[in-house]
Order: sequence, then C-alpha cells, then structure tokens
Amino acid sequence: MTAPGDDGASRAPQPAGVVESAAELAFEGALRPASFAEFVGQQKVRSQLDLLLRAAALQQRAPDHILLAGPPGLGKTTLALIVAEETGHPIRLTSGPALQHAGDLASVLSSLVPGEILFIDEIHRTARTAEEMLYLAMEDFRIDIMVGKGAGATSVPLELAPFTVVGATTRAGLLPTPLRDRFGFTAHLEFYADDELEKVVARAAGLLGLDVERAAIREIAKRSRGTPRIANRLLRRVRDVALVHDTPADLAAVQHALHVYDVDELGLDRLDRAVLEALIARFEGGPVGIRTLAVTVGEEAETVEAVVEPFLVRTGLIARTQRGRIATPAAYAHLGYARPGAATGGNVPLDGV
Repeated sequence: MTAPGDDGASRAPQPAGVVESAAELAFEGALRPASFAEFVGQQKVRSQLDLLLRAAALQQRAPDHILLAGPPGLGKTTLALIVAEETGHPIRLTSGPALQHAGDLASVLSSLVPGEILFIDEIHRTARTAEEMLYLAMEDFRIDIMVGKGAGATSVPLELAPFTVVGATTRAGLLPTPLRDRFGFTAHLEFYADDELEKVVARAAGLLGLDVERAAIREIAKRSRGTPRIANRLLRRVRDVALVHDTPADLAAVQHALHVYDVDELGLDRLDRAVLEALIARFEGGPVGIRTLAVTVGEEAETVEAVVEPFLVRTGLIARTQRGRIATPAAYAHLGYARPGAATGGNVPLDGV
C-alpha cells in the first residue's frame, strides 16, 4: 500500500510556529485508524460507507465511486485508506494539482489493477483536460488515447480494469457538475464535537505511550477547532513540553504548551487574532472587505478567506455582510475591547458574500 497522504494539508489551520514537515506527516500517519471500528466520529458517514462496501462485496464488484467533502483535517485521507483496507485492494494516491495533463491521468489509469482504489486528493484542482478523460474512465472504464498529430491523428480506445475513485475535496462547490454526478456516493464530513475529540486525543496519547490526565485531554479537545488533525498536533506540542521540562502531561503542561504556541482558549492562533485585531482596532469593527483585511495583516486574501474566516464565522466572532466582514460582540469580548455604542448600518449577516 502506498504511504498515506495528508488531505488538504496546505491549507489546514494550525498553531502559529508549527511548520508542516516529514516528521509531522509521519506522526499523523502513525495515528491513523486502520478500520471503521477504530475511527472516531463521523458515525453517519462510517455507517454509510460500511453499507456501500458490504453491498459491493456481496455482488463481487468494485464499489461505487466515492466523494469525500469537508474541511481539512477531518479524516478524508484516512477514510480512503480504510476503504482500501476493508475491500482488501491496493490504493494509489495522487492529487488534483498533480494531474495537469490528460497524459498524466492516462498513465495512472492504465496501470491500475482490477479493484484498485484511486484516491485523488483536492480533486477540484484537477486540470480540465484530465477531468474530461476522468469522466469517461469513471463511467465506462475506458479512455481514448490520441495517436499522432494534426489531420492524421486517430483515437485509440483503451479498456481499463474496474476500479473505484475516491475523491477528496475541501471545496465541493468548485467541482464541475459532470464530475460530481459520476460519484455514486457523496459524504459530507462535519466538524467534531469536544467529546469526540477527547476520544481522539486519548487514543493518540495511548499510541504514543503518553500518560495524559483527563482535564488535560479535555483542554486540548476544547482548543482543537473541531479538527482531529489539530488535536493530534497540539498533543505533540504538549508531549514536547512534558519531555523538555520533565513534567507530567497535566493541565498545567497543556496550558503552558498552548501559550508558547499562541493558541488561546478558543483555539485561535496568531493569525486569527491578528485578523480580529485589525477588524476592531483599525476598521472600528467593519464592515471591511476580505482583501483589505488580508493586506492589513500581511497575508494572501485566499489564506484569510479559506483558513481564517471559516473558523471565525463558525465561532460567531465575525459575520459576513453585503458590505464586508464585521466583528461581533463576542469578538470584542474575547479580545477585551469595549464595544462601540452606535451600531453600524447595513450589517445584516448574509452567508456566501
């Protein structure tokens, strides 16, 4: 089986100062559940996938193509690996950005063995020419190879072994309809509740041989933004503090570690707070456009919109309006600012703006 990838890692929210590295990927890979029974959370999606795989096994056919949609760090890659494990077939891992030409996809598809799982991470970023080839491959298990150039070019059909595509996307809305319609099952992964994250942290601590007290586990879960990947990384930071300072992994160690890495009690990191500070201190609470906010904090607009804003909106610290983003009373309270008495006109929250 190919070494596991890291779905959506390039945009995953993470504490300030934590840099993606081979060591981080190896750490997360070691903690990945190997079966549905070990996987914590996403109960509905797990039961749906289990039913789909069991039905395919009884009919002795390749399972329908599967699309896993949701924010980074919720387990899309892990579920794809479990699908391969449960079916007993090998898995081939690639990503949308790697499939920039039809030839790239053709070389992958032509080498698949019967029943193999093809996992395409960030599938919405696949090039258009490769997408069009993927349509035919997913539906009819064949592709057309162009031989020659110009007027003498001919199309040679190539039959493919039956296979299953498992696509992962953090932005399902960017998938073209023809591609989305070719998936037999679409799963939408949700953020985790604190009690589910406590189970994730407790399981990871056990695998790491780290004795973490219950209050410390609860604190890590509370600050993990509903995301198992972040919970595992925060646990690693706590382990570092306990190791360096030769202290038990208790609540004090957790609080110290998260203070060092700029993760506050709501799970906000340095960039999150910088955006809120700019919105309140520089723009009097808004409304202000996302590009202006990004320039103010020295980040790309796409980073602020894709990484920072969703969490701040979900926690009720900012709201989207027709005129721009505004800070909510909760944001003022969290940063310790006095809220202005006069309300700003036109600040009616409107999703999707």
